Amino acid sequence: MTLTTHPDAPATTMPTVVGFHHLGLTVRDIETSEAWYSRVLGMVRAFVEPHPAGGGHTVVMTRPGTSLFLGLDHHPQADRERFDARRTGLDHVALRVNDRSDLDAWTTHLDTLGVAHGPVEDKDEPPHAAMVVPDPDGIPVELFWSAS
Repeated sequence: MTLTTHPDAPATTMPTVVGFHHLGLTVRDIETSEAWYSRVLGMVRAFVEPHPAGGGHTVVMTRPGTSLFLGLDHHPQADRERFDARRTGLDHVALRVNDRSDLDAWTTHLDTLGVAHGPVEDKDEPPHAAMVVPDPDGIPVELFWSAS
């Protein structure tokens, strides 16, 4: 991976951003997705929020003990097509784990549940490892560890 910096970029006063608050995913079957994210990733329903216009709603889920929030969006007019990373928009979702050994624990957990997943792939530069678990819509959920 090549990191590009712009040392000559003009200094500006930028309003603050402190991180991601949540991610919203449009899903084909909200009940199936909610059950999967609960069973596989240990997320629980925090609340349901109606969409302001056009119908539909969001099931907002959280992972207890974390600041991780995920919105599963039901849009009645959605095309119901399986996810395809080649379309403009989302490519994948990456969730951070604390230690490299957590990926091995996830492998055991997923195998116990009978959930399909890719192998853990270790990389040297920079040191990191990841595995991908597709959700019911085929959205790649990457479990990611980094040494830094």
